[in-house]
Amino acid sequence: MDLLEPRSLDDALGMLRQHAPLMPLAGCTDVFVALQFGTETARRFLNIWGLDELRGIDVRDGVLRMGALATYTELGRSPLVWEHLPMLVAASREVGGMQIQNRGTLGGNIANGSPAGDSLPVLAAADAVVVLRSLDGERRVPFTEFYTGYRATVIRPDELIVAVEVPPVEGAQWFRKVGTRAAQAISKVVMAGVRAPRPRIALGSVAATVVRLPQTENALAAGSTLEEAQRVLRQEIHPIDDVRSTAAYRLRVAANLLGQFWAETG
Repeated sequence: MDLLEPRSLDDALGMLRQHAPLMPLAGCTDVFVALQFGTETARRFLNIWGLDELRGIDVRDGVLRMGALATYTELGRSPLVWEHLPMLVAASREVGGMQIQNRGTLGGNIANGSPAGDSLPVLAAADAVVVLRSLDGERRVPFTEFYTGYRATVIRPDELIVAVEVPPVEGAQWFRKVGTRAAQAISKVVMAGVRAPRPRIALGSVAATVVRLPQTENALAAGSTLEEAQRVLRQEIHPIDDVRSTAAYRLRVAANLLGQFWAETG
């Protein structure tokens, strides 16, 4: 296997352009597991862990900007994230154990693209924007348009995720993950929501990608009863049976989570 060690972001982007395909490495919490189990086919990697240009959390003109290498420990401790996106703080505390939180990065969770990723429903419900950069410049992709299928994204081979931007979120925020146990478990269903005149609701582990629920959101915004909104939700999602859970269980839990979200944010 080959490992390239860029000295700067521009250096990394040049390597991606010249030596693609390369798999970027940061916290390695997913890649190392895949290599161990023999399911990772990539053999040429780009180590971006040392690029300080991809770190940092700040607010610019009311927009929360989080570097792609922000770890879950940093997100959970950041006063700015606490103030602007508390549901991401809640999600960050549910990601694995302390060791995973110290190494796992926001950009890595996005790039990995697992529909069970804990941070992804939060970003979907918050109308986040993924900032991508290549030698040609930056482009911003709405998070809800970032995935094209299971673990498939719009990232080009010569691009890196450099940051995530979240505009001001108006309304009460809510997050809940349901797994086999209280900690260090992959979610069976995970939900993030924003209680506003037009609610925003996103689910993970119920489809090939994280999903927003526009029909359910519209029902609640129009004044439908909770029971009617739960009926709409059950028609809007189409989970599958897999090794972690059944479709029937996921439908029931998703509807129950909607009820809990509505009750606790009302």
